[in-house]
Amino acid sequence: MDDQRVGTVFRSIRLRRRLRQVDLAKLAKVSPSLIRLLEHGHFDHVTLSTTRRVARALEIRLDLMPRWRGGDLDRLLNAKHSLLHELVARHLAELPDWIAQPEVSFAYYADRGIIDILAWHPRRRALLVIELKTDIVDVNELVGTVDRKGRNAIRIAIDRGWIEPRDPQPTVSIWVIVADGPTNRRRVAAHRTMLRAAFPSDGRSIDGWLRRPNRSIRALSFWRAGLTPVRRVSRGEAGGATGAAVRARQASSSSS
Repeated sequence: MDDQRVGTVFRSIRLRRRLRQVDLAKLAKVSPSLIRLLEHGHFDHVTLSTTRRVARALEIRLDLMPRWRGGDLDRLLNAKHSLLHELVARHLAELPDWIAQPEVSFAYYADRGIIDILAWHPRRRALLVIELKTDIVDVNELVGTVDRKGRNAIRIAIDRGWIEPRDPQPTVSIWVIVADGPTNRRRVAAHRTMLRAAFPSDGRSIDGWLRRPNRSIRALSFWRAGLTPVRRVSRGEAGGATGAAVRARQASSSSS
């Protein structure tokens, strides 16, 4: 959340608990003017310890989310992310005609961030924004993040010299790749309606599309580390494995 949204959360919970600003100030042992600062999102003027004290008075759990250059620090700290990145990059490199660029940063006014992998298919004039998630935490943030990246994909491709501004508009597609695992599958299943609306293609046809990207697609699929992608996200549970994935598991079991 940005500072303004956090301030709104503080205010909404205070009102829900039927507290005046002066009441909350007494509970947290701070001044009413400081409560006003927090509720208006002016956290730069308040120490972290004081902010936590007010949060505790409202029974709010306040977590920190360090960010660097528009992206989460797990790009540096999370080995799983690096492995997933390498596996997907190798998969793209084996496909004909695709040009892929990792860690593409952009900053256009308020829109800024890092695209995990941006791929371009010159013959089909298709752009593909790939978002890699080792952990599903906030589904709303995920959808908003990929929408922002997809919205800026053509401008980024122009800046990189892949297309000319006067060229016909390319298609822009989104592929969210989630590291396979029981926790991520539960989280995807818990939000299957929202995710299905945001990513109508369940990943079943992603391989065929990569070989013939003749339309725009928005897909979400799972990827098992060290193996080929799990191509299907089941309609029933938003996370079933395909026959290919089952065969991969069977092969793994028989060799062990």
